[in-house]
Amino acid sequence: MTVGASRNLSSHSATVVTSQRVRDGHDDAYQSWQERMNRAVRHFEGFEGTELYPPTNGDGNEWVVVFRFSSVEQLTAWLESGARQQLLDEGRPLFDGPATQEVLAGGTPAAPDQEAVTAVISHDVRPGREQDFERWQSKILKAQEQQPGFMGSELFRPLQGIQDHWVVAFRFDTRDHLDAWLDSEVREELLKEGRNYFSSYDVRKIGSAFSGWFRFGDGEDEGVPANWKQAMSVVLALYPTVTVLNLAVNDELGDAGVPGYLNLFIGNLLSVSVLTWLLMPLVNRGLAFWLQPSRAKSARTHILGAVVVIVCWGILLTIFGLTLD
Repeated sequence: MTVGASRNLSSHSATVVTSQRVRDGHDDAYQSWQERMNRAVRHFEGFEGTELYPPTNGDGNEWVVVFRFSSVEQLTAWLESGARQQLLDEGRPLFDGPATQEVLAGGTPAAPDQEAVTAVISHDVRPGREQDFERWQSKILKAQEQQPGFMGSELFRPLQGIQDHWVVAFRFDTRDHLDAWLDSEVREELLKEGRNYFSSYDVRKIGSAFSGWFRFGDGEDEGVPANWKQAMSVVLALYPTVTVLNLAVNDELGDAGVPGYLNLFIGNLLSVSVLTWLLMPLVNRGLAFWLQPSRAKSARTHILGAVVVIVCWGILLTIFGLTLD
């Protein structure tokens, strides 16, 4: 996401954001069905990843799924495929009404260690008011830039034959900051003006702090843990990683005369690599009973997992305290 600027479309990457309400009592069946969808999409050319976001308080039983492809053409081939249509037909008894779907061509994916919440808003722009709508979006952006926690915004134009709506995706650092903007008087006043240019709009929220590091099942996102669980787990893996690398690599590079800025870059590169491909997968497996949304359903499990992490923190602090001091 480009911070503080609206971007035009590029022809490189493509994302589809699908929002689906699920019938009450069918959540487990829906997740099993979605896992089948995830396995099927992996076989399509250009597929890059998928993320599943369970409902949050106030969103009803609405699940959001994100599929990412290398190009619009490859994404379109998946959307129009017989394999996907067959799965949709099989899953229809689980759905509470039709899904909403937005295709975003281009854009910049956020880094997996960046805590952020994204709102995706689609607009039915009135014919002939497209330029007025774009100027109005510029006013929206200027107002957003003054809001606490704003991280960036992108404007996606319609794609002929694929996407009829104008879509805006913007990011805030926390859900509270996003909700504060969505409920603000400033935005309400701007919406009154904007209704001259669009006939309707729809808002969907996508939130995750470190979703790229939390994967379950067959390598796909079975669901995203709560942000506080993600933060605790990342600290559990990050603290020993940084400490050991500082001792084993950074100090040696400094003694060898490597400039500080380059030393820091190498340290960051190694830290992220160790976390992504070694420690976070181990943390995921060890704490799956607590991190995996479909398994962590009781207060006892939430508390037990938090206690386990805090005890591990204490063990690490004790070990490094005894060996480094």
